[in-house]
Amino acid sequence: EWEYAARGGRCSQGYLYAGSDKLKQVGWYTENSGSETKEVGLLLPNELGLYDMSGNVWEWCEDDWHDNYQGAPEHGTAWVDAPERGASRVDRGGGYFHGASRCRCAARGRNAPVYRYGNLGFRLAASFQAVG
Repeated sequence: EWEYAARGGRCSQGYLYAGSDKLKQVGWYTENSGSETKEVGLLLPNELGLYDMSGNVWEWCEDDWHDNYQGAPEHGTAWVDAPERGASRVDRGGGYFHGASRCRCAARGRNAPVYRYGNLGFRLAASFQAVG
């Protein structure tokens, strides 16, 4: 789900980063962040109107870490090894202190669920029904 949203969903233009092939237009990273996080929405959004999906801070995802996508759910739901959760969870998006390669839509990182630091957050999201 995270990567689908970062790539722009059905509106995707196939960009390397969330909304552009030029990271400086859409994300905060080592070359433009001044080594600090930034307020959300100062750069351009992606095709779905989502800001800062590339760079700024890593975002926790519900998925347990797997070395590759073999056996991943095909319907986009979280890949969870319940009831025995894995030792690491996936984080996506890259951060203000990383180079451009870590901010690509396809890049993934991992951390233990107990990891806490100012370079990692989460994005609130909810499903909605269009009216009309």
